[in-house]
Amino acid sequence: MVIYRVPLGISVNEPRRSFCPSCKKQIPWWQNIPLFSWLSLRGKCASCGSKIAFRYFAVELLVGVLFYIIFKSYGGPWEDIAAWGPRVLALWIFVSLLVSGSFIDIEHLILPLRITIGGTVAGLVFATWVPAMVGESVWHRGLMMSAISGALGLGGLWLVVELGKLAFGRLKFEFEKPEMWSVTQPDENEPPVVKVGGETHDWVDLFGRASDRLLIDCATVKVNDQEWSEVKTELWMETFKVHAPDGLKTLPLEGVKVLEGTTSKIVIPREAMGFGDVLLLMMIGAFIGWQAVLFTILAASVAGTLVAVLQRIFGGAEWGARIPFGPYLALGALLWIFVGPLCVHWYLEKTGLL
Repeated sequence: MVIYRVPLGISVNEPRRSFCPSCKKQIPWWQNIPLFSWLSLRGKCASCGSKIAFRYFAVELLVGVLFYIIFKSYGGPWEDIAAWGPRVLALWIFVSLLVSGSFIDIEHLILPLRITIGGTVAGLVFATWVPAMVGESVWHRGLMMSAISGALGLGGLWLVVELGKLAFGRLKFEFEKPEMWSVTQPDENEPPVVKVGGETHDWVDLFGRASDRLLIDCATVKVNDQEWSEVKTELWMETFKVHAPDGLKTLPLEGVKVLEGTTSKIVIPREAMGFGDVLLLMMIGAFIGWQAVLFTILAASVAGTLVAVLQRIFGGAEWGARIPFGPYLALGALLWIFVGPLCVHWYLEKTGLL
């Protein structure tokens, strides 16, 4: 429900009951039992017969399995629930945030602030209530360590982003004389393509996030029946901006039939990763401590690199396609919860550092 509603700006409280994404009819409780309802209805809405995505079943199963493993790993005797119950509850909420953020990032290439910032606040609260979450024993040290760990996650990955900008931060095309450029959509069922100086660039290669844009110094530019000369322009995912002599013109791309011109320079600013990833690591630090931050960065980098290379070797992804990093950060955090300290202890023993 969170994965579906939050990116669309729909309240998670209204409507209170789940509804079919196609016909919008609310689903009665007996058709909304996790796992069993999807199987009994064969993945279809009982009212309109539309397919209900397998993602619902997969997320319910994944979260159920994670909850059970956390309970088995951190739970204890029922008569002692006051001792272990808060920590298990905190980890259940933490993994719910990780799963929600990961699936949203995979589908929309965003990590909503309601998950990252809200999760950071929740991490601070739980670290105060359960200081052992961040390796402390008293509440005020738990709160302080949670804040420090969150800051480490924020600052550490932000530094990686900034270094990435310096190393890979922009692509620049410069021409000795003005070259033609244009945006066309040969097939209305396919994304547009950008042509520059005889080369064609797929839209997905250039625009993976709302912050992506092309900065174009135009000798001439034409948008439908409007023309300008010697202006700076910006091509965004949904708009085209012209810094005209009489002020900034922002034109929506929807409805544009002609978008072309000549240019001597195009700059494509690029980030190593989105700032949502930085905020997600801040949340991870606030929940489970600074050691987890370092482990998560390493584990996520290794896992992300391996998966990306394998996908591209076997044709599962294009070299220019955007790969969300959030799910790998979530995987690194989950590995820390279940096996991270054991892995670190094993490594230190093998290297003689322990």
